[in-house]
Amino acid sequence: MSSFKTPFPFETVKVEEVEDHLLVITFDRPGAGNSTNTQMGRELFELWTSLYINQQGIRCIVLTGAGEKIFNAGGDLKERNNMTDEQWQQQHALFEKCRIALLDCPVPVIAAVNGAAYGGGLETVVTCDFAYAARRARFALTEIKIGIMPGGMGTQNLPRAVGIRRAKEIILTGKPFSADEALEWGVVNKVCDDDKLMEEVLETARTICNNAPLAIYQAKKSMNVSTQVDLKNGYAFEIEAYNRLVPTEDRLEGVRAFNEKRKPKFQGK
Repeated sequence: MSSFKTPFPFETVKVEEVEDHLLVITFDRPGAGNSTNTQMGRELFELWTSLYINQQGIRCIVLTGAGEKIFNAGGDLKERNNMTDEQWQQQHALFEKCRIALLDCPVPVIAAVNGAAYGGGLETVVTCDFAYAARRARFALTEIKIGIMPGGMGTQNLPRAVGIRRAKEIILTGKPFSADEALEWGVVNKVCDDDKLMEEVLETARTICNNAPLAIYQAKKSMNVSTQVDLKNGYAFEIEAYNRLVPTEDRLEGVRAFNEKRKPKFQGK
C-alpha cells in the first residue's frame, strides 16, 4: 500500500489510507460538532488542492465525521462570534476556495453521513459525488435562521440534487429533515443501519477502486461538465475525455483482461 502524504500535519482533519487506493478523510473536531473553523478550512483547502495536483494513487475517497452524532455542523459560530465584517468575509473567502477545490477534486468523493449535517455540513454532502447516510443522520440548511444564507454552493448544488422547488422549501424554512427524506428527495443515495454505514460505504468505494483510475477521473469530469452546458457541447467534452483514454496502458490491459477472463491490473497509466 502506498503511503498518502498530506501537505503538512493536520490538526482538525484525520486522513488515512485504509487500504490500497482508498482514502478516508474525517472531520475531527468532535468537541465542536466537527464544525469548520479557519484551521479546518486551511487544511481542507490544502488537502483538496494537493489531490487535484497529485492523486498519489488514490482512486476513491470517503468523507465522514468523528464520533457517532455529527457529520459536520457547518461553520464554527463560536469562532465567528466576535469577528468583524472584514474578518468574516476573509474567512468565508477561504471556505469558498475550499469548496471549489472539493468540487474540482478528480478523485470520486463519497460522503458517509454518520450524523447531523447542518449548514455547511449539508453543503459538503451535496458537493460530494454522492452520499450514503446512517439512519440517525439529520440534515438542514439553517443559515436563514441566523440572518445569512447558504454560501457554500448550497443554492447551486441543492437544486441540482433535489429540484428547485424542494430546494426552496429546505432553504427558506431552515427545517431539519430525516435520512429517509434525504433519500426520497435525492440528497443521499442510500440509508444504512447506523452500525453498517462505513461497511457499506467502503464496499462501494472498493468497487470504484477496482476500476481504471484514469477512466474514473475522466468520467467524473465529464459528468460535472454535463450540469453546466447544453447536451451537444457536453457530448463534445465527453468525446474529448473518452479519446484521452484510448492510448492508455489501462485501456489495453482492460481489453486484454476481458479476453483472458481475468481481473485487470490497472496502473493508472
